[in-house]
Amino acid sequence: MNHPDKDKHQALSTTGKISLERAGTSVLIVFSGLPGTGKTTLARELATRRSAAYLRIDSIEHVMRKALPGNDIGAAGYTMAFAIAGENLSLGVAVVADCVNPVAESRAAWRQLGRASAVPHLDIEVVCSDKAEHRRRVEQRQPDVPGFVLPDWASVETRDYQPWTGDRLIVDTAVLSVEDALRLIEDRLASLVYSAD
Repeated sequence: MNHPDKDKHQALSTTGKISLERAGTSVLIVFSGLPGTGKTTLARELATRRSAAYLRIDSIEHVMRKALPGNDIGAAGYTMAFAIAGENLSLGVAVVADCVNPVAESRAAWRQLGRASAVPHLDIEVVCSDKAEHRRRVEQRQPDVPGFVLPDWASVETRDYQPWTGDRLIVDTAVLSVEDALRLIEDRLASLVYSAD
């Protein structure tokens, strides 16, 4: 007699990657980290490969500032992203969030969203342990959102970024290629899908 999950597990074992659609489960994946670490590159690629909804806080906040010039939007960009992510998760759509996520409150809010949506949730902190390389990336980046002003190295160094205390997958882009980083992430996602069964 075939196990009802045989096809799903076989898809995971034979491809070495998770097919979230075939696995029949939604998932919330949150990329966090300072500007210039490479989180947007990884988040976009993962979202593309998984046909997931991609939510970038920088883009949301940029549009809000344009619509509300002179107003302090505070945490409104995150609040909007939580709502959009929740709607997608309720439809069974995987969500990839791309954000600095610098404080405990925003990290806890993403975790709460995963619990409320009853979906697996993976926190990924993207770091670049090579300070010189990190600075080079920050100083050589070009804006990919029209009108968006990128932070300089001084603002990255002095940014309020609280140390993590919760569980997360750390991805160091100073030592991992994009493909190696994605493979590491996919392996962790596979364990989440299995544990959710």
